[in-house]
Amino acid sequence: MAADNQGRLKVLVITGMSGAGKTSVASALEDIGYFCVDNLPPALFVKFAESLLLSQGNRRTALVADVRGGEFFADLLDSLAELRKLADVQVIFLETEDAVLVRRYKETRRKHPLAAECGGVADCIKRERQRLAPIKKIADVIIDTSGMSARRLSQEIVDSYGSSEGEMSLTIISFGYKYGLPLDADLVFDVRFLPNPFYVPELSNHTGADKAVSDFVLRNEVAKEALDKFFSLVEFLLPYYIKESKRHLTVAIGCTGGRHRSVAIAHALAAKLEKSGYRLSMIDRDIRKADIEE
Repeated sequence: MAADNQGRLKVLVITGMSGAGKTSVASALEDIGYFCVDNLPPALFVKFAESLLLSQGNRRTALVADVRGGEFFADLLDSLAELRKLADVQVIFLETEDAVLVRRYKETRRKHPLAAECGGVADCIKRERQRLAPIKKIADVIIDTSGMSARRLSQEIVDSYGSSEGEMSLTIISFGYKYGLPLDADLVFDVRFLPNPFYVPELSNHTGADKAVSDFVLRNEVAKEALDKFFSLVEFLLPYYIKESKRHLTVAIGCTGGRHRSVAIAHALAAKLEKSGYRLSMIDRDIRKADIEE
């Protein structure tokens, strides 16, 4: 990102699991004007930042670092601490479920960066998680790409980092608690207190994106009041997030299975926010998961 009036740089550091989408993130950032450097040894971060400070003109900058750097990657934590003395640094960590990573490697037939020291892809993923654990702990943003296509991930990056200064974009996610919380959620609303359409025979095989299920959920007076309160809270908080230089907010709505109540409420909340002029995208994370009793 560009240097500010005091010459202080703002730098994105992209890291995370191999196969989680770092290449897609870097490509999306390049498309919106970032200067991206892939696999730069962390020990060179400070020298690179110093050269940017001395150069003419502003640059929006992103650095990609991961286990491909071998022994150099071990310097990342120390290098980030030094880099923060020169720049405002945001660490973006890309996470993906093990099963999804294994499938991606099978589909692409690419070798894992740790293949030379592992017994197989699953073992490589396990070792990589161990090495990345300290970095994940200090990450500013965690993006779970398990349910995302490369195109969807790229759009998320454009929405988050391509907006004008002071402009906020939102992502509304419906999800099922049985499949875990979205790792990148900023606000989480639980709607398991609402009557469950799963137990209505004529609605069970439908989803909250269908009118019949949506009507069933939203005609409940408690659901109406909860929706209004969710909307009011989000609208109340947005100016304060913007004041703290946050440019993208992820709001997650959860029910048990992520197919009925959460979908209906998430779509209704998205409609209210969009009507109020906010830029947003909608993701139904678990709507296609197996139909297991809620």
